[in-house]
Amino acid sequence: MLKTDLHMHTTYSDGRYTPTELIELAHSKELQVISITDHDSINAYKEAFEAAKDYNIELITGLEISTDIEDTEVHLLAYFVDTKGEELNKYLDFFREERFQRAKRIVKKLQNLGLKITIDDVMDLAKNSAIGRPHIASTLLELKLVSNFYQAFDLYLGNNAPAYERKIHVSAQSALKLISDAGGLSFIAHPGGMDEYILTKLIKAGVDGIEVLHPSHSRYQIKFYRGIVNQYCLLESGGSDFHGGDKGDDVNFGKYYISSAKIEAMKKMLV
Repeated sequence: MLKTDLHMHTTYSDGRYTPTELIELAHSKELQVISITDHDSINAYKEAFEAAKDYNIELITGLEISTDIEDTEVHLLAYFVDTKGEELNKYLDFFREERFQRAKRIVKKLQNLGLKITIDDVMDLAKNSAIGRPHIASTLLELKLVSNFYQAFDLYLGNNAPAYERKIHVSAQSALKLISDAGGLSFIAHPGGMDEYILTKLIKAGVDGIEVLHPSHSRYQIKFYRGIVNQYCLLESGGSDFHGGDKGDDVNFGKYYISSAKIEAMKKMLV
């Protein structure tokens, strides 16, 4: 069985490992094909391609994009994108700045709640990443303002929590076009719990596939989404959604993988 993990994050997003460290870890888990799907970032690939050559790992380009469909946040995974595509990079530059401005607003709300945290604290931790709430949660943990990563979301950062700030999303239709124009394939990320109406709208909008295998999916959900894939002649992907560090998801790495036939089906769609 070809071991393939198509969903993992590096320090350029909200993961804990550098691209090289992630490749080394993938090699230790005997993974042969992987994709790095950082949030709104493809900056990991320059380093990752060099490391992947050293370990004879096939690296499929990818990223994760937050979209909005009828006020519901939906994440799309993009695979096989041209990382040098002009429109894709324009989008990423725009959303990198939007993420930074949102982080500043969140930090201001936290300060108003009496927490001693600054945007510099967050940036010191995030470094070159496309900054997001997980970086702020990790900073709160480092500053000992919360007792664990998830408490930061429960008390301050989660939806409807006192320091929550809505993220600017691209529409699902625009994201699908962006991915297609960059030569890539689009997949609905971790759809477990998604309303079937939203799922149907995304399929009708032209998504290429569904992430069937994911740590959050039950056996029933895996069977259900695989049935949807077969019904609508879509592609199937899967991965660990690995971040490392504070999220405590190390046990998932190398455990969720799809067959070589699924990878070949994707590649045939690109011809």
